[in-house]
Amino acid sequence: MTPTMTDLLNGCILSLATPPRPEDAGPFAVARFRLAAMINKLVALEYADAAAIRLWENDALRALIAEYGSRYGVQPDDGGPADRDYSLPALDASNARLRLWVIRLHEAVERAGDAALDRKILDLYREMARRRELHLPPFKPIT
Repeated sequence: MTPTMTDLLNGCILSLATPPRPEDAGPFAVARFRLAAMINKLVALEYADAAAIRLWENDALRALIAEYGSRYGVQPDDGGPADRDYSLPALDASNARLRLWVIRLHEAVERAGDAALDRKILDLYREMARRRELHLPPFKPIT
């Protein structure tokens, strides 16, 4: 399971709203608050460009399928329509569907031994991962 931003924020709310037990005071309580702060920071970083990244990915995945899908017998049933709903759940659902089609295409490409297209797909995977990277600032150690 990949938690959504809403799942993560709800977990932080629950953690911060629950009073600590007496035996959890001190460094443990500080660590709990810092963890909630770090999760909130990750959510903020993800949220800042989440829609733009997903739109880019969806366009890149559609272009790959459109260009090479028919050569390998991989054609989406819906033709891969453009995204019209820019909410993250809708973009993520479209992204998941497109990824499944690209995985099918990649499998067919590997079976056919098309090294050039295999490399192109792997480069796309790397670029997708690079664009989704989140970088946290350093935290001071708990004392």
